[in-house]
Amino acid sequence: MPYEWLETQNEDGRRAKELHLWPYRSLPKKGFVWFVGGTIVTISVPLFAVIGTAVLWGLLPFLALAVWALWAALNRSYRDGEILEELVIRSETVNLTRHDPNGRKRDWEANPYWIRVEMHPKGGPVENYLTLSGGARVVEIGAFLTPPERQQLYGELIDAIKSA
Repeated sequence: MPYEWLETQNEDGRRAKELHLWPYRSLPKKGFVWFVGGTIVTISVPLFAVIGTAVLWGLLPFLALAVWALWAALNRSYRDGEILEELVIRSETVNLTRHDPNGRKRDWEANPYWIRVEMHPKGGPVENYLTLSGGARVVEIGAFLTPPERQQLYGELIDAIKSA
């Protein structure tokens, strides 16, 4: 699961539950390097037949462009996946902080007594759309999770907020 629950304790001894959510990564950084390197080797094999000819210089820019485009697309995918959502549940307040890939940080805070965890199986932007409402607005949580993961998280969130 691309999320984890932590139990923390403040300086004053108060306990809190923390939930950290992040997008799933099917290709780790090491795999990224191996994939781009393997692509370079695979593309280079046909060039051995044209080494020393003018055809090599005609093909080389296009092959270099293809490798660069692959690298740029995978790198962009990694940057877009650097999302982290942190939900901190204390007895007096619940804070949700979303760290976006561009460095922007968005915060939401509410009293746990007034929070409603809602799942919208149909009618939302995605299947099993998961929201927290309370305070001044309604916020989505776990947008990047799969529908079964959001459904599992729904039950865990209800239990965690009730225990606060």
